[in-house]
Amino acid sequence: MNSQFWWFLSRASGIVAWALLCATIVWGVLLSTRMMRQIDRPAWLLDLHKWFAALSIAGVAIHLSALVADSYVKFGWRELAIPMASSWRPGAIAWGVVATYLLVAVQLTSLAMKKLPRRFWRVVHLTSYAMFAMTSIHAFAAGTDASNDLFLIFGAILITLVVTVTVIRVIYVARPGKPERVGPRSGNRVTVTQDA
Repeated sequence: MNSQFWWFLSRASGIVAWALLCATIVWGVLLSTRMMRQIDRPAWLLDLHKWFAALSIAGVAIHLSALVADSYVKFGWRELAIPMASSWRPGAIAWGVVATYLLVAVQLTSLAMKKLPRRFWRVVHLTSYAMFAMTSIHAFAAGTDASNDLFLIFGAILITLVVTVTVIRVIYVARPGKPERVGPRSGNRVTVTQDA
């Protein structure tokens, strides 16, 4: 096995998790705004949104595990769980640590959505935008690929996509007389509710 396998795996899985987080946000906005309601299927959008979110968690888990397994930079679980505990680029690593906690919070509250007050779930869910920003800072500040032109272009595309859908979401929320949007599931059927 290549001595740098774990380092390469940690970099690749981090980049893939970042892209999956972008896809999760994009599908979440498509679902909440129903801006493509003439051709979309709400149940399909919701399932894809959940699938991307689950893959994001898996990508982060692989990223963290590969960092611990790698010997190039010594990371233990403590350095990856406590902000500023890392001796290597502590600020950059802290952004990733906090983003990971937000990802877990969003996922856990989504799993328990039916048992939580809707407003609480919504506030936690909206931290996804901050999580993506933190992940982007982490990717550019902690990643060793920050000088790679392909990485820079890829990062710019992800950020542009999320900024674009965020603007769309803000415009949608501010628009009077907005259409109905997809709400929480009721059994196997997706119900449609008016946005609060």
